[in-house]
Amino acid sequence: MDMNIPYTVEERPDTGLANGKLGIWLFLASEVMLFGAFFSTYIILRIGATDWPHGELNIPLGAINTVILISSSVTMVMAWASLKMGEWGKHRLFLSITFLLALVFLINKYFEYSAHFASGEGPWHNTFLAIYFTMTGLHGLHIIGGMIVMAYFLGPGASLYKRNPEQFTNRIEYTGLYWHFVDLVWIFLFPVLYLL
Repeated sequence: MDMNIPYTVEERPDTGLANGKLGIWLFLASEVMLFGAFFSTYIILRIGATDWPHGELNIPLGAINTVILISSSVTMVMAWASLKMGEWGKHRLFLSITFLLALVFLINKYFEYSAHFASGEGPWHNTFLAIYFTMTGLHGLHIIGGMIVMAYFLGPGASLYKRNPEQFTNRIEYTGLYWHFVDLVWIFLFPVLYLL
């Protein structure tokens, strides 16, 4: 009896996408709705506020984190492209760099959060900081989720490459789609929370 799930590598005739790619796009659509609700809430609260705090966030650190995440998107693409060219070593290098950039982002976020808490500015302090901690905290959880998947593919999940290199390459592509979404969310979060 054949235990393989169909369309794990090849495209489905009804959608033109492999199952994994269809699944990640549906998941990302739900994530767009989740973050869209938070951004909409922010807009409504901001428009209704008579006074809105400015200068409470560390703009240089936020800008550095923006560069880090954009760079991590580039290294994620390079990890996938390396697999497409059959360069396993380069793939592992670029995926490791992506993981490390994500870790640096979280370390920076830790210092930023610590500075706020040290001065008594938590989510209870005002509406702006409640939004800031909620949205960046949720984004941080998504970063951690992406790091878990990358760690899996750098560790035990790497064995799939020997058994089915095309399926492994597809999974790295789907991980990359998720990672680009996480980066894109930050590209919206940074100007909305730090600059406006």
